[in-house]
Amino acid sequence: MSLAAEATAGIRAVLDDAGVRGSVHARVVGSDGPELGVRADEPVTMASVFKLPVLVALVRAIDAGELDPRATVTVDPSSRTDGPTGLSVLADPVTMSLRDLATSMTTVSDNAAADVLLDVLGLPRVHAALADLGIAHTRVERADATFAALAAQLGVSDPAATADRLADPDDPPPPSAYDPVLGSATTPRDMTSLLSLLWTDGAASPVGCAFARRLLGLQVSRTRIASGFPFDEVRCSGKTGTLGALRNEVGVVEFPGEAPVAVAVFTLAARPERVLPRVDAAIGEVARLAVTALRLGD
Repeated sequence: MSLAAEATAGIRAVLDDAGVRGSVHARVVGSDGPELGVRADEPVTMASVFKLPVLVALVRAIDAGELDPRATVTVDPSSRTDGPTGLSVLADPVTMSLRDLATSMTTVSDNAAADVLLDVLGLPRVHAALADLGIAHTRVERADATFAALAAQLGVSDPAATADRLADPDDPPPPSAYDPVLGSATTPRDMTSLLSLLWTDGAASPVGCAFARRLLGLQVSRTRIASGFPFDEVRCSGKTGTLGALRNEVGVVEFPGEAPVAVAVFTLAARPERVLPRVDAAIGEVARLAVTALRLGD
């Protein structure tokens, strides 16, 4: 059995042991060589992974001279998108530049910042950027639109009630609540393709790609992909996504002197609790198995 086949079997076992359904893809960045996956072309709900395409569309618009990264926007609490981090939890109006909004969106998964940037960019520009890059199976929606669709599906009235309903182990939501048609959707292969383009300066200008890579490297969450590589010399950059029973992360793992490896892991847990450390750890182990197989080759 090849290393890739052994890794794939191991990945399936890890996902089963964690009680999740998972979709996975990994590839060596900038290589036409080996890749591996489990349901790699299956449509999945992105949750906050949608912020990665928004970031790419932003740097491309800046490259084209359509937007000034230093232009400022004032975000008022009365009209912002809800969320657990960033501007979403602040009490007063805040004025920030577009590039600082991108920083908050990417590093702490700020829903309010993401939707402000989508207001500036417009969804057509995001989808045009994806189409131009050949990312054919990804659709981006505003965070507030996704929450509204979920609220309607669950029969509740507001985002806070939606979050509570999704996390209630005594009254789990129907499987349709996680249907990719309700919000931003992609495939694991699409996300590793987009990351590979970012890491080879193919998604935007070298300056724009470097900016995006820097922000992804500053993500504060280290409990998923990064947990599989607890070494100072290994750099893990990525973007998580969490929504009810969904736990996702896409990212790039870089060992010194080696080609980076892009990894995308999307999971749907059997239980909906807000904190699922076993699933987070499983995402790290899946990434470790995939990256190790591709590093060693057959």
